[in-house]
Amino acid sequence: MKRIVIGITGASGIRYALRIIDVLRKEVDLCVIYTRAANLVMLDEEKIDINVIKERYSEVVFYSEDDFSCKYASGSQDLDAVIVCPCSAATLSSVANGLSSNLLERVCDVALKEGTKLVLVFRETPLNLIHIENMRKVAMAGGVILPACPGFYNNPKTIDDMVDFVVSKALNRVGISNNLLKP
Repeated sequence: MKRIVIGITGASGIRYALRIIDVLRKEVDLCVIYTRAANLVMLDEEKIDINVIKERYSEVVFYSEDDFSCKYASGSQDLDAVIVCPCSAATLSSVANGLSSNLLERVCDVALKEGTKLVLVFRETPLNLIHIENMRKVAMAGGVILPACPGFYNNPKTIDDMVDFVVSKALNRVGISNNLLKP
């Protein structure tokens, strides 16, 4: 069974993360790391708090950003992929510059040093040169920058269809086949 970490930051787009969790929760060994800012955005955008999500997905292991007891904070643990979704500019900057001031940043740093698949679903817009340089650094280090830009060639009918487009792309990048895109 694949071992996947989902990191949730305070960028807008919590719905993407919740959809990934919903799709993967019974298919992989799933670990979710969330930041304080993620919980605030979750309350604002989805009107639920992280404790509701923990109850809904009781088969998933959750860690707050301050809980370094997560086994994936060490490179000695096998891990197949890390998806940070949505990824804030602050988290992108930390990953690009090798900072490990919280658990999510540490797991991303370990993923890069161990050659584990790392996908950052970047949600910020517009971009400044610092964002672009940080994206370049992560890409040069082996990570994938996947902007949360839904496509329209699949004729989405709902917001969920647009969410599924981005989620499908992220899952494909870590080698998880899915049927989220409807022909």
